[in-house]
Amino acid sequence: MPYESMKFISSSFILLFLFLKMALRPIVDNALPVAPERPKKNLQVVSVPLQKQSEVGVNDENKAPLPPSSSPIDYISSDNLKPISDPESKIQGLIERLDSKDWTNVCESLNNIRRFALYHSSLLLPFLEKVMSVVVKSMKNPRSALIKTSIMASSDIFYAFGDQLLDSISDAFDNLLLQLLLKASQDKKFVCEEADKALNAMVQSMTPLPLLNKLKPYVSHVNLRIRAKAAISISNFVSKMGLEGMDEFGLVSLVQVAADLLNDRLPEAREAARRIVISVYEAYTGNDEQKQEEWQSFCQSSLPPIHVHSLVKITSSST
Repeated sequence: MPYESMKFISSSFILLFLFLKMALRPIVDNALPVAPERPKKNLQVVSVPLQKQSEVGVNDENKAPLPPSSSPIDYISSDNLKPISDPESKIQGLIERLDSKDWTNVCESLNNIRRFALYHSSLLLPFLEKVMSVVVKSMKNPRSALIKTSIMASSDIFYAFGDQLLDSISDAFDNLLLQLLLKASQDKKFVCEEADKALNAMVQSMTPLPLLNKLKPYVSHVNLRIRAKAAISISNFVSKMGLEGMDEFGLVSLVQVAADLLNDRLPEAREAARRIVISVYEAYTGNDEQKQEEWQSFCQSSLPPIHVHSLVKITSSST
């Protein structure tokens, strides 16, 4: 077959193939399965309001901490307390409010108790045991505001009633004394300072002898801080007493208390013991040098030799 004929036939086949391909393509495309179109996601934009700093707890160390919520309790000094208008009609309701479950109401009632103690003490006297019990209960409460208010109330009660508190037939005063010694021994500075003020008010307003008998067991307490606070109170009492009062309590008992405290673990107790020794020595000798030998003889007859040496050393260095 000639070359030209073969070339013509090949070209015809190519043209035929292209024609068939173009003609059959729509049929083939329609026969193939169509992949479902993936639905488009609609992005939703949610606007989140920014919280103010005052509404959010601060976790950022670069931000200043938020101030604590203000306490509704005012610590009013005794000088700023005012009398109660129409106290006769309000005393009963006041006593009832002391049993409130709301601690802010109890604080308010304690402040009113202070006003009654300072200005209307005769109306409060029949309820004194109840009042002391509430004061003790409030001192045991974990709320600092309630603790401080109750301690402040005890100071005003001491000034108002003095020795009348010792006439109680219950343990109300004993419990109050123990709680004050405990609070004066705590680590919270503002509680300790307030309790120390209350103990000083007790010393200033009460007769030494009966209160010394109340305090004496606490100088042997297992809690060394209570021992120290009791020793300080005793030393404050003894410094106010004359020889007659010391004799009534017992000179031997006083020097024995002091001798035991001279080796206490806390320096406050040891310092209180030294002040007791000096107060007893000055009352006993009247700073008369001729009585010093008599003082030493008294110590030798009352104490073991090791304690005699300690007491004589203290008094000889003080002269």
